[in-house]
Amino acid sequence: MIRYLITDGSAAANEQSWLDRLDTTVDLIQIREPGLSTRHLAEVTRQILQRTAARVLINNRADVALAVGAHGVHLKSDSPKVGEFRRITPKGFLISVACHSVEEVKQAAGEGADYALLGPIFPPRSKTDLRTPLGVAALEQATRCGIPVLALGGITEENAPLCANAGAAGVAAISLFQRVGSR
Repeated sequence: MIRYLITDGSAAANEQSWLDRLDTTVDLIQIREPGLSTRHLAEVTRQILQRTAARVLINNRADVALAVGAHGVHLKSDSPKVGEFRRITPKGFLISVACHSVEEVKQAAGEGADYALLGPIFPPRSKTDLRTPLGVAALEQATRCGIPVLALGGITEENAPLCANAGAAGVAAISLFQRVGSR
């Protein structure tokens, strides 16, 4: 099962503490730090790349990902189409896409995304989301769309097996992969 960590947006507040909390043993790390300047985002990404063997993606900033040698980009659901990014990125550059319905997963698959993050599956634990949770039935349906689908939203150690049983390739989460002892 793929373990996909999404950073919590708090790097600007206390960078060293933030870096220490990251579980660098996951498979993928999405750097989602909208409070950082472009330069600071690049510096933080370089530090993470040095600390982990995980593949590192940057949220919605393909320019920074390419500049620092990150492995890919994560696109919000309202971002330009995956094909626009494929034209400017090297072979093997990963693209994950945020999806909030089975139809969006189908679209991401058709555009050539490497992963779809579908959510919220359960009520999110780390941020407010007004969307109604999709549940594992929608997740199971989405896993038939032709690309690996990662469950997102309210993922815990207890409900992650439900996602795997529904056919999810893995789970994406913020709080699940933060080291509690370092907070």
